[in-house]
Amino acid sequence: MNKPARKIEWLVFGSLALVIAGITLAYVLSQAEKLRNRQVSLPLLYPVTDFTLTNQHGRAVSLADLRGKIWIADIIFTRCAGPCPKMTKRMSELQRALPANSPVKLVTLTTDPEFDTPEVLRRRGESVGANFDRWIFLTGAKKQIAHLARDGLKLIAEETNPAERTSDNDLFIHSTLFVIVDKQGRLRGSFEYDDPKMTEKAVRAVRKLLRER
Repeated sequence: MNKPARKIEWLVFGSLALVIAGITLAYVLSQAEKLRNRQVSLPLLYPVTDFTLTNQHGRAVSLADLRGKIWIADIIFTRCAGPCPKMTKRMSELQRALPANSPVKLVTLTTDPEFDTPEVLRRRGESVGANFDRWIFLTGAKKQIAHLARDGLKLIAEETNPAERTSDNDLFIHSTLFVIVDKQGRLRGSFEYDDPKMTEKAVRAVRKLLRER
């Protein structure tokens, strides 16, 4: 066999080997993705109780407004000097990580409605680049907030005893969890804000719930 023919033969075999390697890699990655998705445990926990609260634009928001959408929620207060800023940063990361056109909402609930008015929450949202079409900030009557936080989302939200406060902004004890709710309004899981893989886990959970009917 002459040299040009041998060179063409090697090129053909080399190209074929690259194609096979590419197909194999794509298969391995797809199987790994399926395995990761199967490892996301999202049991049916509790139906979220109905509520009516007020968003950052002063408009009423109820459970019915979130039907048909997956939502991830947390509870903070804007005067918080503890984990709240980091939790809000995490929510910003989720906003960037989730597809903009997906039926997913981010919900931030305040435990300090006397200070966190719709205007205060709107300014906080604007300061962190919140897309208000996707990220809702909720305030309202204390009773309604407690009803949603404790009874619906299973989040802790307690006022700190004045005698035990370590600073002027040490006003509340609250959960640092993010919880995920499915399209039928059922609580399905939670993520700790300081988990390094929190955003990755939440995105995988959203993808899994999006496939549910």
